[in-house]
Amino acid sequence: MVNYGDISPAVAAYAVVRMLKRAMPLLQLEKFGQTYVLPTNSTQTAKFRRYFLSGATGAAGQTGSPISNFYIPLATTPLVEGVTPTGNRLANQDYTVTLAQYGDFITITDVVMDTHTDKVLQEATDILGEQAAVTVETLRFNVLKAGTNVFYANQVAGRSSVIKQISLADQRRVTTALNRQNAKKITNIVGSSSDYNTKSVEAAYMAVVHPDLETDIRQLTGFKPVADYGPHTSPMEGEIGSVEQVRYLSSTVLAPWADTGGDATTHSVRFTTADTACDVYPVLIFARDAFGIVPLKGKSAMTPMVVNPKPAPGDPLAQRGTVGWKLWTATVILQEAWMARLEVACSA
Repeated sequence: MVNYGDISPAVAAYAVVRMLKRAMPLLQLEKFGQTYVLPTNSTQTAKFRRYFLSGATGAAGQTGSPISNFYIPLATTPLVEGVTPTGNRLANQDYTVTLAQYGDFITITDVVMDTHTDKVLQEATDILGEQAAVTVETLRFNVLKAGTNVFYANQVAGRSSVIKQISLADQRRVTTALNRQNAKKITNIVGSSSDYNTKSVEAAYMAVVHPDLETDIRQLTGFKPVADYGPHTSPMEGEIGSVEQVRYLSSTVLAPWADTGGDATTHSVRFTTADTACDVYPVLIFARDAFGIVPLKGKSAMTPMVVNPKPAPGDPLAQRGTVGWKLWTATVILQEAWMARLEVACSA
């Protein structure tokens, strides 16, 4: 049985829901991953599996594996009367990731609990819910920003040469590459409630950016703000708007690489931290099933822990208590060719 400290399982369940309600609107990357629901008292390893025809052939002529740019072999040869065709075999490839545990706590003194007029435990629960959300989002970002499918603004050679902000041409280079890889647009996202659920969205590639880039994105030709979506398209939390095939959402977690771009002294309209080189911002663009996650969802997603002040070694006068959380999670890239990182500068 799970130990929640000095609270009952019923109170712990309420605390989890409260934490998740505060956390979910802060999670953008969480929406687009293929989910692996990890039951309680199970393995520390999440396994994602892709099925494909063993005859699938990629650009390099490889067969029998779900490589990038793979194609389903077509049955274009007419059947011959009485002759059984060769047929294909169903194959699969597993992608495994080991879960890790994370957590933190806040110390609350007996004086605060006895004399403070606010509901301190509820406030602490809310704050910790936000902390858990940003922690998980940052862990996801650290995995996804390391993807190998990279584009640079204005087609420069690398990050150290980036001086241009995002352009429609840059976006089209990315979406064309995704289209050529038979990437599927996202039509379902993980809902922003505390339960396991998905909701349908209009088919599109999804991009997550830092809020600093919002002005540059709004200036792209063909930009449509969420206010103009109309009754058939519901905006997501944090959504800026859309440009052609891509819908943009913002999150402060997608921090730039400070002073790693081209010379900012001759491009003063570009954002720079130290007035030397341009800060370089990642724009993460996803197709369906590009990455997998163990989601921050459900009653077992997070374990709240509350310990009331009571006499104990090191605290003989029962002056300190704690409220905290811990959880298990993981993120894994499933198909590099179905996601991209576009690195751009930002207008000052």
